[in-house]
Amino acid sequence: MALVEVIAVSKEYQSGEEIIRPLDGVNLTIGEGEFVSLMGASGSGKSTLLNLVAGIDQVTSGRIEIAGTDITQLSRGKLADWRAAHVGYIFQTHNLIPVLTAYENVELPLMLLPMSAAERRNRVGIALAAVDLTNRADHYPRQMSGGQEQRVGIARAIVANPTIVVADEPTGSLDDNTTEQILTLLQRVNRELGMTLLMVTHDTDAASRATRQLRLERSELYENGTRLAPRALRTA
Repeated sequence: MALVEVIAVSKEYQSGEEIIRPLDGVNLTIGEGEFVSLMGASGSGKSTLLNLVAGIDQVTSGRIEIAGTDITQLSRGKLADWRAAHVGYIFQTHNLIPVLTAYENVELPLMLLPMSAAERRNRVGIALAAVDLTNRADHYPRQMSGGQEQRVGIARAIVANPTIVVADEPTGSLDDNTTEQILTLLQRVNRELGMTLLMVTHDTDAASRATRQLRLERSELYENGTRLAPRALRTA
């Protein structure tokens, strides 16, 4: 069953008098429970596509539907509310708040949702256990290794049980051993928790861990060397 549908999506930026178009008519379907990796040359638009799916940026044209919601039709305020409830984001550089403990960093996304304190405690406990960091709940980022910080970042991304988890170069700043641990953890999140993942990476080994491997070239998506067929943009 299709969870994410990207249909004829284009994105433009103005840079002085020049128009930059990193995406031009891109189409993509992601099924529920899939783990999709997205590769491409620098400047190919892969992070732009990730941020559009995550509702962080807005399309110039086209449509993105996630779990039946056309997010391209949402106002900025409603899009922010939708993002808080439906998207978990894993960053390359952790983006933890230094003055908050691991527990408090993981709890932070739940503060944006209508949820009791007891439910927040339960969810944070489950998320920290999922990344094997229950014994680091009271530690601050400065007291943890880079790998532990990234695991806190993963716990934060999954704590609200989001519709989709997106990851932008999640192993880009890690050593080989820690990269292996994080990729194994992402596979567990996908297989054991059933979460849908979209991961941008430049690392072919990391990409191979996904259940589907895509490549973005000149606004065309390829899977196993074959271009994904274009789709018509439905009218509302």
